[in-house]
Amino acid sequence: MRNIKSHNENVNYMDYKSKRTSHWNQIAVKTAKWNRCNAYYHKRLQDVFRFVIPPGQRIIEIGCGKGDLLAFLKPSYGVGVDFSDEMIRLAEGRHPDLHFVQADAHEIDLKDKFDFVILSDVVNELWDVQTVFQKVLALTTPRSRIIINFYSRLWELPLGVIRKLGLAKPMLLQNWLTAEDMKGLLSLAGFEVIRHWDEIIWPVRTPVIDSLLNHFIVKIWPFNLFALTHFMVAKPCASCSSVKELPKVSVIIPARNEAGNINRIFDMVPEMGRETELIFVEGGSTDDTYSVIQKAIANNPQRVAKLLRQSGKGKGDAVRLGFNQSRGDILMILDADLTVPPEDLPRFYDALQRGKAEFINGVRLVYPMEKEAMRFLNLLGNKFFSLVFSWLLGQPVKDTLCGTKALWKTDYERIAANRSYFGDFDPFGDFDLLFGAAKLNLKIIEVPIRYRERTYGTTNISRWKHGWLLLRMVIFALRRIKFV
Repeated sequence: MRNIKSHNENVNYMDYKSKRTSHWNQIAVKTAKWNRCNAYYHKRLQDVFRFVIPPGQRIIEIGCGKGDLLAFLKPSYGVGVDFSDEMIRLAEGRHPDLHFVQADAHEIDLKDKFDFVILSDVVNELWDVQTVFQKVLALTTPRSRIIINFYSRLWELPLGVIRKLGLAKPMLLQNWLTAEDMKGLLSLAGFEVIRHWDEIIWPVRTPVIDSLLNHFIVKIWPFNLFALTHFMVAKPCASCSSVKELPKVSVIIPARNEAGNINRIFDMVPEMGRETELIFVEGGSTDDTYSVIQKAIANNPQRVAKLLRQSGKGKGDAVRLGFNQSRGDILMILDADLTVPPEDLPRFYDALQRGKAEFINGVRLVYPMEKEAMRFLNLLGNKFFSLVFSWLLGQPVKDTLCGTKALWKTDYERIAANRSYFGDFDPFGDFDLLFGAAKLNLKIIEVPIRYRERTYGTTNISRWKHGWLLLRMVIFALRRIKFV
């Protein structure tokens, strides 16, 4: 990290620090006035942060002010940091259950690690943004997330006018950073951005109008270009250090009327990690799939394998049953129709193992397919929905219905624990996992695979029935993920 060394720079920094501390101490004294002026804006920020951060997390907020945002998020352990002693005094009085530290963000030196680090409307004030990000990195684990919101440069002039009219807190000279500036600074400090979006066009309470503009219109291009604040979610970059112990892998294989493919699965699924467990979930087959799996397990004692019989309906139910019965650290899904080559599974394992992503989704739309692998209208539909879902989830997702996915079991357990937010809505299981991963800000990466023709049986996909279901998923995601 760059030190503040030169005499002139040190003098400038100390002058900056003195003026900012004095300024925010004065703001703290007049906090009731500014609360009235900015109440709607801060309430909207609280709602956005609550959507991103589930309750019960370890959270630190840099530039916490009175601590209201931190308290609103109901952390299991909450720490607020601010360099204004008056702000810290106010925060301690308002929220005695939280911990507050008077410190300059450029010099913060805490030994704790946190699930989430918040910098809300702070980076515009900082002397050296990169230095603060590097300090923040020391507070994180590989699973931590840093959540930032900062003013759009487009609002520099309007905010200046609003403050001169006394309708917003007065500010000293600001950093007016673009989203690209912020991504570059995060990268230099050792973070990678997972997603970025815009919030708030209308920052004052106006019945009906504020809800329409700030919940819906601001999420749509080109109106998002006029948003007041940018939001970013970032994570520490993957470490290349070797893992002491290789993980176990569980491959969940839903199988309905797939008797002709079972023996090939034993031959084609490679061993990965410390152990590879095959979990077959048979679901109401009209052929002899169940007995064929029983015989294959008996004939392959060298493979760790388990057979479950599904009591519910749908692939989603089968996947959940298999995940719940698994012993692996990494969970994978492989369709028993073998249209996705099992020999590609190590690519999914490698991406997770090396920390390149936290949720791996197969994508069939990159490489050329075998002639009968996917019908033309299905292909067009998949390409259309890839654009829609990428916009909805804020991360590139080209192929929502590719059956092959992989994630850490600990992340699946977090998705399952938060499933009540979405409910039991998805018979496929693909959207349950994708929506859950996006809600938890997991890093999603897609691995291209070569999609093959079926060699046994017929597809369980109905073009029109499941196309309509996809449209319903779009509407569902609009309400639960995008327009919140």
